[in-house]
Amino acid sequence: MRLTRFTDVALRVLMRLAVVENEDPPTTREVAAAMRVPYSHTAKVVARLQHLGLVEARRGRNGGLTLAPGGRTASVGGLVRELEGPGDVVECEGATPCPLRSACRLRGALREAAEAFYATLDPLTVAELVASPTGPLLIGISAGRPPGD
Repeated sequence: MRLTRFTDVALRVLMRLAVVENEDPPTTREVAAAMRVPYSHTAKVVARLQHLGLVEARRGRNGGLTLAPGGRTASVGGLVRELEGPGDVVECEGATPCPLRSACRLRGALREAAEAFYATLDPLTVAELVASPTGPLLIGISAGRPPGD
C-alpha cells in the first residue's frame, strides 16, 4: 500500500510541530521550507489538519502553527485512515470495470490487508513518531542545519 503525498506531508507537518512546541510557532511557509514541500501544498495540508482539530494556526505578528492539545496523542492509524479516505486498494468499478468483480476474492483480500496495515499503525501516536532519533533530527532541520550535523 502506498500513501498519498498529502498524507505523507500531513504526518511530517505534525511531526515537525511536535518537536518545536516550546519554541516560537513556525509559519506555514517555514514548515514548508523545512520539510522541502511546496508552500501551496503545505497550506492545504495545514487547513485539513486544522479542520481535524490537530493543528491551531494564528495569524499576525505572534502567529504561527502549533499542535492542538490532541495532536501529540493522535493515532497514526486513525490519521492515515482519515486522510486517505474510504476506498479500495484497487478500483474494480471504474471506467473499465473488472470482469471478475462479481466473483473476485482478491478485492476482499486486499481490503483485509489494508485494514491490517492501518491496525498496525493504530497504537502509534504522533509523539512516538518523534521519539529519538527522529526528534533530534527534526529539531536540526527546524534550525536550518543539514541532516546528520
